[in-house]
Amino acid sequence: MSDAPAPTPESKNDWRQRTWNILFMSDTPAAKAFDVVLLWLISASVLVVMLESVDSFREQHLGALRVAEWIFTIVFTIEYLLRLCVARNPWRYGRSFFGIVDLISILPTYLGLLLTGTHYLMVVRVLRLLRMFRVLKMVHHIGEASFILNALIRSRHKIGVFLFGVVAVVCVEGTFMYLLEHNHDSGFDNIPQSIYWAIVTITTVGYGDIAPVTVLGKMMASVIMLTGFAIIAVPTGIVTAEFSRGANRNRDMQRKCRECGWDDHESRARFCHLCGSPLD
Repeated sequence: MSDAPAPTPESKNDWRQRTWNILFMSDTPAAKAFDVVLLWLISASVLVVMLESVDSFREQHLGALRVAEWIFTIVFTIEYLLRLCVARNPWRYGRSFFGIVDLISILPTYLGLLLTGTHYLMVVRVLRLLRMFRVLKMVHHIGEASFILNALIRSRHKIGVFLFGVVAVVCVEGTFMYLLEHNHDSGFDNIPQSIYWAIVTITTVGYGDIAPVTVLGKMMASVIMLTGFAIIAVPTGIVTAEFSRGANRNRDMQRKCRECGWDDHESRARFCHLCGSPLD
């Protein structure tokens, strides 16, 4: 007969609590060591994906790359399942930002068994390196990132209207350029091609693959180029105004998550909107 005591609900809970502390916290030596090892594994897995895209390297080391790819995938799969197992609210973790990133970081390898080339999507694992902000005690930087994200979200309607206006303008300008240039063998062979040129010009990219040759065409191109400078300033002003409003709005109390740093929570929120961790 074995002298080992039978597991009790308390011991099971203790195991889950210890595992939860290691996986979701970073304030103990074991949790810090786990996070550091995890970051190195994530970096190595992303490097493997990049090296596999190099033809000469892939031809020489294809077998080793595939083995390493599956090892990383299996390790990350076990980690993801453990997180679901010990999470206090698995569904909340699964819907959180890091939960979604953890899931999509392992799916490409399995999808690669059915669809060729999808395993290259494993490069999304680089998003998991965002955990280094927590490991390196840089959570406040995530809070600053959330401030920028909130400003972009609040200005999305204005930016949407602006982009719609830009699309309408480049369609009209591209059509005019087609009418002025299509008979002069200058590359404006059709309206879609002319709209492409207008987009390249108004965004001040200027690839130079198409250029007007007529006087009227050059005059029209000059107007479009000057318009481009004014257009660039519009979304910048919109987002800057939201930054200012956000700074005034957040000057008072903010409930910040101790795990990911997200600080845009409602006063009655009990869990973090970004990562699902309990709020103080």
